[in-house]
Amino acid sequence: MLKIIAIEWKLFLREPVTVAFAIFFPTVLLLVLGAIPALRTPDPNFGDQRFIDAYVSTLVVIALAFLGLNKLPATVATYREKGVLRRFSTTPVSPARLLVAQLVVNLIAGTASVVLLMAVCRVVFDIDLPHHALGFLLTFLLGMLSLSALGLLVAAWAPTARAAGGWATVVFMLVMFFGGAYLPRFLMPDLLVRIGEHLPPGVGALQESWLGAAPDPVHLGVLALVTVVAGTVAAKSFRWE
Repeated sequence: MLKIIAIEWKLFLREPVTVAFAIFFPTVLLLVLGAIPALRTPDPNFGDQRFIDAYVSTLVVIALAFLGLNKLPATVATYREKGVLRRFSTTPVSPARLLVAQLVVNLIAGTASVVLLMAVCRVVFDIDLPHHALGFLLTFLLGMLSLSALGLLVAAWAPTARAAGGWATVVFMLVMFFGGAYLPRFLMPDLLVRIGEHLPPGVGALQESWLGAAPDPVHLGVLALVTVVAGTVAAKSFRWE
């Protein structure tokens, strides 16, 4: 298992664009936004906080969404299309171990991305670290698992790697929209904000725990439910060839 994880991590590092977007892009985007003076000024729309303070949770969403909905389904679907999964199925190594390795790689990359983001938040912009550390960690894990489960569901149903990429892009764009990546959440109608708070990876719970409140149990419950349902359906419908 450890050997497979190590190999998958090396393969991940050999894709510079994937590494750059998954690990460095959220931090680079924070630096770009933070260079705008108006976004470093307290604003009543954010409870007298700065825009960059309120946008940090969305930056976490970007990292998790890319790993779970862009990288994971494309990788798994490509392995199946090229016969990698079929070859694994003929060895003592279960193909399921490859999926576990993909999840572990995503967790490692996601953790690296968030840690880097936190460091820049604190050192460069004096943004407080998550006040409710346990709640943030739990939301991060459930958010990563729920998006990965959706990514595996796409990989299970898509007939080809190209189709998997197209389907995953649609889900990715929806997650990014409701997560406030395209339009700041304070500009969105209340209904869309509420929907976004409950959808993976739980932008509402991420923001609550970052600002100091315990995450809403309902938000966490939805993330857990999506993980179980999507993961179960993906496992039952997954094709190794």
